Amino acid sequence: METQITAVPKLFIGIDIHKRSWKVHCATELFSGRSFSMAPEPGQLRAYVGKHFPDHEVSVAYEAGCCGYRAHRCFESYGWKSLVVNPADIHRKGKERHTKTDKIDAQLISRELKDGRLESIVVPDKKREELRSLFRRRNDLVKDFRRIKSYIKMQLLYFGTKVPEEFDNDHWSHAFRGWLDALEFEYPTAKKTLESRMRSFRFIDQELRDVSTQLRRYCKVHYGKDYMLLRSIPGIGGIVACGILCELGDLRRFKSVKHLAGYVGLAPGVHQSGGTHRTMGMAMRAHRLIRSYFVEAAWQAIRADPVMQGYYRKHMGKDTKKIIIKVARKLLSRTLAVIKTETPYEVGVVE
Repeated sequence: METQITAVPKLFIGIDIHKRSWKVHCATELFSGRSFSMAPEPGQLRAYVGKHFPDHEVSVAYEAGCCGYRAHRCFESYGWKSLVVNPADIHRKGKERHTKTDKIDAQLISRELKDGRLESIVVPDKKREELRSLFRRRNDLVKDFRRIKSYIKMQLLYFGTKVPEEFDNDHWSHAFRGWLDALEFEYPTAKKTLESRMRSFRFIDQELRDVSTQLRRYCKVHYGKDYMLLRSIPGIGGIVACGILCELGDLRRFKSVKHLAGYVGLAPGVHQSGGTHRTMGMAMRAHRLIRSYFVEAAWQAIRADPVMQGYYRKHMGKDTKKIIIKVARKLLSRTLAVIKTETPYEVGVVE
C-alpha cells in the first residue's frame, strides 16, 4: 500500500541576533534540533534551510533589539512566518533564569516558538520606522540641550558668578545669552571654556528647532488628518501629536482604552492572592517615552480645558502625582476617541 505525506513538516528557528554573528537553533516537530553560529546575513540562513530542510514550513523568531527589522522583512520575503518578540515575553524555567548564553537564548526562542507561546510585537512599516528615528533624534537633542545648560550653570556656580534675578529661570532669553557672552573672568582660560560651551549651546538650540520644524511639517503633510485630530485636544501640542503618530502608529489598531493604556504604561499594576487585593502603582512595563509625554501634556490640559481643570480641583489635597496620572489616563482616552471616531474634540464638553 502506498503511503502519502498529508502534513507539511514544520521547522522552528530561534535566533539570538548580534552585530557580528547570529546564534541559530533549528528544531522540528520530531527532533530537538541543533545550534550553530553564522554570519549576520539572512541569505545564508535561507540557503542552509533550503539545503537541509527542503519543503518545510518555516517559522522564525528573534528578540527585538538594536539590529532593527531588516532580518524580519527578509524572512517574510522568503515566505516564512517571522516574529520579532519582546525579550520579557520569553518564558524561562527555574535554572534558565540564572544561566544565560547566546546558545541558550536561541534554544529558548526556538522552544517557545515551537510550543506556540510567542507573540510578535507590532512591526512598523518603513515609512513610520524612519519617521520614528527623526522623533527619537529630537528627543536626544532635548537631552543634550538640558545637559549643556547644566554645564554652563555649573561653571557659573563653580566660579561664584551670580546670575541676575531677572535671568534666574529656565527660559534663556536673548538678553541672558548676551549677558553670558559679555561675562569676564580673571584669566582667559575660563572665558574660553564658557565660549566653547555657548557655541555648543547655540548649535544644539538651532538643531533642535530645525528637527522639530521638520518633524511637524512631515506629520502635517503625510498624516495630516490624524495630526489635526490630535491637535484638537487641549494639552496635546504639535510635538506630542508627532510623538503619538511616530511611536504608537495608527491608534485604530488598539481595541480599547484599556489595551492602549496597558501599552503606554498608564494602567495600574494589581496583586491579588486569596482575599488580598492591592494596586501596585503604575505598571513597570511601559512605553516610557510616550508615557512621559502624556504626563507632561496632562499638566497643560488642566490649564487649557475647564473639564480637566474641574477634575483636578475636585481631587486637590490628595497626592498630586497620582492625580496627574489620572488626568493623563483621561487624556489618553480622549486621544483614542478622536482618532477612532474621526471627530475633533470640543473644549468644555463633559465626557
